[in-house]
Amino acid sequence: MSNTTIRQNWTVDEVEAMFALPFMDLLFNAQVVHRAHFPKNQVQVSTLLSIKTGACPEDCKYCPQSARYDTGLEKETLMEVNKVIKAAQDAKATGSTRFCMGAAWKNPKQRDMPYLVEMIKEVKSLGLESCMTLGMLDNHQATQLADAGLDYYNHNLDTSPEYYDKIITTRSYQDRLDTLDNVRSAGMKVCSGGIVGLGEQGKDRSGLLVQLANMPQQPESVPINKLVKVKGTPLDNVDDLDEFTFIKTIAIARIMMPKSHVRLSAGRDAMSEQTQALCFMAGANSIFYGCKLLTTDNPDESTDMQLFKKLGINKEAVNFSPYESEQNVDAAIIRHAEKDELFYDATAKV
Repeated sequence: MSNTTIRQNWTVDEVEAMFALPFMDLLFNAQVVHRAHFPKNQVQVSTLLSIKTGACPEDCKYCPQSARYDTGLEKETLMEVNKVIKAAQDAKATGSTRFCMGAAWKNPKQRDMPYLVEMIKEVKSLGLESCMTLGMLDNHQATQLADAGLDYYNHNLDTSPEYYDKIITTRSYQDRLDTLDNVRSAGMKVCSGGIVGLGEQGKDRSGLLVQLANMPQQPESVPINKLVKVKGTPLDNVDDLDEFTFIKTIAIARIMMPKSHVRLSAGRDAMSEQTQALCFMAGANSIFYGCKLLTTDNPDESTDMQLFKKLGINKEAVNFSPYESEQNVDAAIIRHAEKDELFYDATAKV
């Protein structure tokens, strides 16, 4: 197979065979594919902000934001637009090129859309790429976000179709695929990956990767998360996933989706520098930057920069809007601080 081939006819048996390869052979193959499509030693840096935390009606067994589990997490209302702007400004100052906003919803209500649209426009005015993860979207909502300028929409598949109902019952696998179809149809880029270490079998990790790679158009961004166990969730005592298995998952994602950014996502805070280095060798070329991923811990910026320096890794180039200036940023903050009608309790029942 050519290093430049994009395939959408992968089988689980083929992926299982790659998992069975000697570790060093697999990493070598992945790095060869990676260098055929991306500059060497470059990593894209994103920042993820929770714009509405907790009280989610879903029953995802890994998630501390579900209202069904007692994890000690306090719910927070939809964040004010001016605070989102300030967080985006800080993210840009520390070197992030993409600003991702996440809300703990099953899906946004129509009443939420004007506030989300405003956030997108202001983040874009800073010269940052924008991304949101808000739950399921219908066609109309996807179009509204796309028209506002949203670059990426994240909606993970989480696991294989066969294992899915052991992790989530409040939305179907098809619901997730339908949302991704709506996102793609609206013209946005797709960010979709999954979580490993949920207690799944090897064939489920293979099945997840097959689902992602065999999409009509492969996701531009593929976050691979390692479960962060949170006390109070049903998965807080699940066995830890072997780190070599996690690294192999990264490598196979790179081989199967050669033009996608493969993001080393949740779980990094518990990984050694050596494990992260092997993930980068395996083809990971994107990270979340900052001490929090929604509600779970993540290495802080200085720790990441120290690791990048040790490994000789550079951050992917930043392309900011030529007209952006600090004065415009300050003016936007002041302007939205005066728009009280934009700020409301998004968790209130109607």
